[in-house]
This record gives sequence, structure tokens and C-alpha cells, in this order.
Amino acid sequence: MDELKKIGFILLVVFAIAGVILAAMLIYGVDLRKKPSVGSVDTEWKLIGTDHKIAVDAFDDPKVGGVACFISRARIGGVTGSLGLREDTSDVSVACRQVGPIRFREPFENGESVFKERRSILFKTLQVVRFYDSDRRTLIYLGYSDKIVTGSPKNTVSAVPLESWEGQAPETPSME
Repeated sequence: MDELKKIGFILLVVFAIAGVILAAMLIYGVDLRKKPSVGSVDTEWKLIGTDHKIAVDAFDDPKVGGVACFISRARIGGVTGSLGLREDTSDVSVACRQVGPIRFREPFENGESVFKERRSILFKTLQVVRFYDSDRRTLIYLGYSDKIVTGSPKNTVSAVPLESWEGQAPETPSME
């Protein structure tokens, strides 16, 4: 019986320490979700948990060298937002630019995902997909949110024309 009391006491201490750490994180505004790679601005102050904010990230197209995209989206703060338990809004903005010579690393399909992020604990996802318009020699990036049952019509689009870079002619992509 003494062994059970010791194990129970140890578990109680562990849970108490975890509770104190979690409470401190919420009070001091520690956000357990991924931090933006570029920056963020606060849009609403919260007494407990992180503030509501707009976060900006940058990512490179995984199959097209020389193209970088910048994505901004709302992040819900507070206690539930900090823990990732609250659904973020569907608002998103994407701007993609040529940042070097365009090189196609491998063939791709129109509508292929180049960025994906969870916007709720279960069912909502933010995505950026790529298309190629061969008539205009332009890459198009479409950002939107989807849900298993109902998605959102909110979306954003950015276009990157295939242009030469410092005298190097752009390649033409191979489509699957």
C-alpha cells in the first residue's frame, strides 16, 4: 500500500507542476502554435493568453526554385487560441514573387498543394495550391480554407509570370 501512496504522490506532483507551467504559459501569453517566420502584429489585447494577431510567414515553392510566397492570416488568441483549441478565421492573403531564376525541380499537377496549415484542432485547413497557365506563361497561387463539411468562399490569388532573371531565360514546366 505504501508503494501505491508513493506513486500517487509522485503523479500528483507531476500533474501539479504541469498545471503550474500551463497556467504560466496562458497568463504570460505563450502561443503553442507555430511562430511566424517573418513577423506578426497584435490586433486585440487579451488579459489571459496571447493577443489576437495577424501573422506573416514566407515559404518557397517546393517544386519551383526561384519563387517565394508570403502568406498572412489571422490567429485567434486568448486561452483557447493559445492552446490551438479555437478555430481561426478563413481570412488569408498570399503574394508570390520571383526571387531568382525559375527552375522546375520536378513535374507537377495543376491544383497541387504547396502549403498546408491546420486552422482548427480537427477539420479546418488553410491551403495554397499552384496552377500553371501555359497561354500566359504564368504560375498562379490560390490560397483558401476548407473544412470537411463546409468550406469558405474567402480566397486570395497571386500570379508569377515566367520571366528571365539576370539574363537567364525561364524554363517551361513539365506537367503530370
